[in-house]
Amino acid sequence: MRSPGSSTNPSSPSSPSATMVGLKPPEVPPPAAVKFVSAGMAGCIADLFTFPLDTAKVRLQIQGEVRIPRTISSVEYRGVLGTLSTMVRTEGARSLYSGLVAGLQRQMSFASIRIGLYDSVKQLYTPKGTENTGMVVRLLAGCTTGAVAVTCAQPTDVVKVRFQASGALSDSARRYSGTMDAYRTIAREEGFRGLWRGTLPNIARNAIINCGELVTYDLLKDALLRAQLMTDNVPCHFVAAFGAGFCATVVASPVDVVKTRYMNASPGQYRNALSCLLALLMQDGPAGLYKGFVPSFLRLGSWNVVMFVSYEQLQRAMVLARPALA
Repeated sequence: MRSPGSSTNPSSPSSPSATMVGLKPPEVPPPAAVKFVSAGMAGCIADLFTFPLDTAKVRLQIQGEVRIPRTISSVEYRGVLGTLSTMVRTEGARSLYSGLVAGLQRQMSFASIRIGLYDSVKQLYTPKGTENTGMVVRLLAGCTTGAVAVTCAQPTDVVKVRFQASGALSDSARRYSGTMDAYRTIAREEGFRGLWRGTLPNIARNAIINCGELVTYDLLKDALLRAQLMTDNVPCHFVAAFGAGFCATVVASPVDVVKTRYMNASPGQYRNALSCLLALLMQDGPAGLYKGFVPSFLRLGSWNVVMFVSYEQLQRAMVLARPALA
């Protein structure tokens, strides 16, 4: 069974009917170090393209939240495009990329671990002598790398979310002057536990997303190649990544809403993630769990497409460049 970085292809790119788009798959699978670096770089590239959609998603998810101390926001967001246009009109275009520095810091550690180490962990869980990797092994590998990545990168995610949410506040109400100030202030005022606020719901969210993204991408790509509908190149990666983004959004959106609200909460607002979930259900009902679904899908779908296409191409480019650098 092929992994996201695998190059074995039943429909050879050299066949007369195949048209290669992008770099050719390497004959030997890329080593773990290449996958690790490529995943971090691909995550950063995807963030640069899709960060405004992520910011719009965060604003829609926290809209209507009862804050402590209570504040009344005069800005109301309606839909993805409405949120983006309102932010540009009221806060300037730079607000769309508020928290980008923390976002890129997050991807260099987060994507590198959860995506770059997925194949290595999958091989670790696969019994010796087994040719095909089963679904259970894939799910376990996705959950493992997702949980480890969250544990390592959680502080960057907390800072990113707070910056994305803070643009809706007045200048006097904003808590941080910059990324490093945010790390220092959170650690000073809330303790180091504040930097890991929302770790458990984030682990749950990213275990689900990791399985939805990586396993779905893996299976879709494998099915397309086995049926010889596509060759192992950019169009195949595009289709598989789009499907992976949709599946991940459907299963992870409820956890994502709770995670966003909990990480953005003032100290003492919620006792734990469960109390945040209950408050959300009491205020908005079950529909509140899918607040911001459209921007979540637009962001996660487009993020997956950019990330996986970049990831596959970066791996191949780095493998090709290795002999030249040796």
